[in-house]
Amino acid sequence: MTDTAAAPDRSPDTNLNRGGVSWAIFEGGQSPFVILIIIYIFMPYVAGAMVGDAVRGQEIISQWQQWSGWAVMATAPFLGASIDKLGQRKGMLGVIVALMIPLTAALWWAKPDGTGLTVAMTMLIAMTVQVLFNYAGILQNSLLIRAAGLNNAHKASGLALSLGNLFSVLALAFTAWAFALPGVVDWPWVPAAPLFGLDPATNEPQRVVALMSAGLMLLGAIPLFLFTPDAPPTGIRPVRAVMEGAVELWKMLTAITHYRDAAIYIGSRMFFVDGMNGVLVYAGVYAVGVMKWGALEMLGYGILLSIAAVLGGYVSRWLDAGIGPKNALRIEISMSMLGLAAMLGMRPDLILFFWPYDPSAHGPLWNGPVFTHIPDVVFILIGFVNAIFITAQYASSRTLLTRLTPPEQTGTFFGVYALSGVATAWLAPTMVNLGTRVTGTQQGGFAMLLILLMIGLAGLSFVRGGGRGHQFHA
Repeated sequence: MTDTAAAPDRSPDTNLNRGGVSWAIFEGGQSPFVILIIIYIFMPYVAGAMVGDAVRGQEIISQWQQWSGWAVMATAPFLGASIDKLGQRKGMLGVIVALMIPLTAALWWAKPDGTGLTVAMTMLIAMTVQVLFNYAGILQNSLLIRAAGLNNAHKASGLALSLGNLFSVLALAFTAWAFALPGVVDWPWVPAAPLFGLDPATNEPQRVVALMSAGLMLLGAIPLFLFTPDAPPTGIRPVRAVMEGAVELWKMLTAITHYRDAAIYIGSRMFFVDGMNGVLVYAGVYAVGVMKWGALEMLGYGILLSIAAVLGGYVSRWLDAGIGPKNALRIEISMSMLGLAAMLGMRPDLILFFWPYDPSAHGPLWNGPVFTHIPDVVFILIGFVNAIFITAQYASSRTLLTRLTPPEQTGTFFGVYALSGVATAWLAPTMVNLGTRVTGTQQGGFAMLLILLMIGLAGLSFVRGGGRGHQFHA
């Protein structure tokens, strides 16, 4: 929840002040943890190199993320609901960030030969950071209005998303240039050997992203603690604040039951957003295991998809304006389902289920180090579809909620909207873990996400309103 009630609108509709910019920089420094650690580099490394079996790796990772989701579900809603009661929150945020940074850096010692962290220790550390990451996001979001003012909140939010994407792409590109490409290509602008003496034989180019993520967390956090204003103290003790927050949470949940369409929509969103999150989170592990991609391919994949995701914001804007946010969501979910189904039909020797491909019978598409065969290119194009429409879904989802709720209660409904997003954080990992264990394949685990998307899409059929130009009507 945001601290709207207590925060005066100190900022006119002008350029962001340094408090708002600092708030956005914080998110920019946090985002590479998701891109580098969870999606594209580190978790695929854990599955492929540490576990040594991508199917078993996907099962282990999904199991730990399931436990992480349960922890978030059991605690984060109460933090979100009680946050305005707590008053000052930068101190709590500082403690969380101070824990996240060394824990993230410690993943550097997750060595493939077992002489460092074990797989269990690695996952425990990574999932602890993931839980703390959710807490940090709740506390950071609660400072948005104080940081930027009501009129400039959208600017700070957009800048934060842009910086998160920018920092992630730059981190991926630097990792490729400094550590993955040296020794692989003979390009004049690439170092002859990995910088800092990193040894590819011990997967140091993959493990170094832990140190990079920790460093970016630190650098991104400093401006917020220096320049973003905190909420004033309330004098309420933390235990009492949590108890009052629980009462507030109950009031929010009760309020939304009086608005049928908003309630159905938020219930549907809990399924489709979790399915889409699952596609993003497990895409890297899936690519390593099914497409047999290595670290360099994953770096390229992450860079390309992060850039493609920028188009999602424009796509949602066009669709929302043209056909209304509900129909836009239907298209975005359907396209994501199509992309996910297409991924299930991909292998290095098979394209879209029905087109066998023999790499030895076809020459490379180009002389580069990665993506030299048609299945690689098709898999990337499928990734573009997912990146664009999943990103668009996040934007259209917010727009649709504003069409289904009374303007005077937007804060309450967005509070439930935010809390519902963490309440089912365990669902996609549970489904992926179940499908992987039952079928013994990564495809079986990934296919379970289609069920979540189908349920969410079906639920939208029962939502009235949300069309082009439609405004809320009781």
